[in-house]
Amino acid sequence: MRLFVDASMLGSFSAAGRKHGLSPAASSACIQRLEATLRVKLFERTTRQLRLTEEGQLYKLYCQQALELMDEAEQALQAGKSLVQGTVRISAPSDLGRNVLLDYLDEFQRQYPQVQFALSLTDSTANLVQDDVDLAIRYGVPPDSGMVARPLMANRRVVCVAPECAARVGLPQTPEQLSEFPALVLVTAAGPMNEWRYRQGGKSKSVRLSRYQQSNDGEVIRKWALRGQGYAYKSLLDISEDLRAGRLQTVLDDFFTDSVPLNVLYHRSSFRPPRVKLLIEFLQDRFAGTASQSASAG
Repeated sequence: MRLFVDASMLGSFSAAGRKHGLSPAASSACIQRLEATLRVKLFERTTRQLRLTEEGQLYKLYCQQALELMDEAEQALQAGKSLVQGTVRISAPSDLGRNVLLDYLDEFQRQYPQVQFALSLTDSTANLVQDDVDLAIRYGVPPDSGMVARPLMANRRVVCVAPECAARVGLPQTPEQLSEFPALVLVTAAGPMNEWRYRQGGKSKSVRLSRYQQSNDGEVIRKWALRGQGYAYKSLLDISEDLRAGRLQTVLDDFFTDSVPLNVLYHRSSFRPPRVKLLIEFLQDRFAGTASQSASAG
C-alpha cells in the first residue's frame, strides 16, 4: 500500500521503489501483483507519465485511510492511549477560510497542538471526491459528490452593494434590472456565475448579467464590492460584518430568499481519525455559536 501511494504521489515506480529500498523491477512487479490481486488496473502507463485510473484514485483514498489508521494504532499502543494528532486536509471557500475558519482552526490547534492543517482555499466545487481532502466546507451540497454533508449554519445568498456605489449608479427595483448595472461575478471551474437565481411568485427564476468584471476568488469579489465597483452576489455569512458596519447594504431581499446552508462534507467511509471527528464536532459547535450571536444581533 505504501509503495502504491508513493508511486501515485511521485509519478514513478522507480522513485517509489528507491524510497522503500527496492529496485525499479521489484517495485513494478509489486504493483503488478497488487493489480492482479485486486483485478483492476490502478495506473495508466505511458513512456512520459504515470497516472492513476479512476479505480486507482478510489483505491488510493482507502489506502491512505488504512495507512493512517495503522500509524495511529501503533502510536496509541506506544503511548498507551489514543492520541489526537496528524494532519487534517481541508478545502474551504476563500472568504470563509480567511475571515472565519482561520480563527476556528487556531483555537482547535490550541486544544490539540499535535494536529496540523493543510488548508486549501478555493471557490470551486469540482472534483471534491478526487481531491486529497479529509473535509470540505461548502455552501450547499455539490451535485454528484457522493460525500456526506453535515450542516454547520443556515445561510442564504444576497445581492449587496456599497452605499456610495448605490448612490452613484442607482438602485434596481426588480431583479431583471440588475442586468443594467455594473456587477461582480465569481468564476469557478464551471465558468462565470453570471446567472443570479431568485424567487418571484413562488417560482424560481434567474437574471443573466452582461456588464460585469470577474474573479475566481470570492474575497476579491467582496473587496471590489467594498470599493464600490458594482453589485455582488454573496453568501450572507461572508458579508455579515460589512453589513453591520454599514460598508455594504443588501437589495431586493424579497426576491433573493433561497436557503444555501453552510455544510461540512467528508468522504463516505466507516473510518474517520479522531482528529477529523473532533474537528467536525468543534466546527459545528463554533458555527452554532456564530448563528446564535447573529440572531441576537438581529
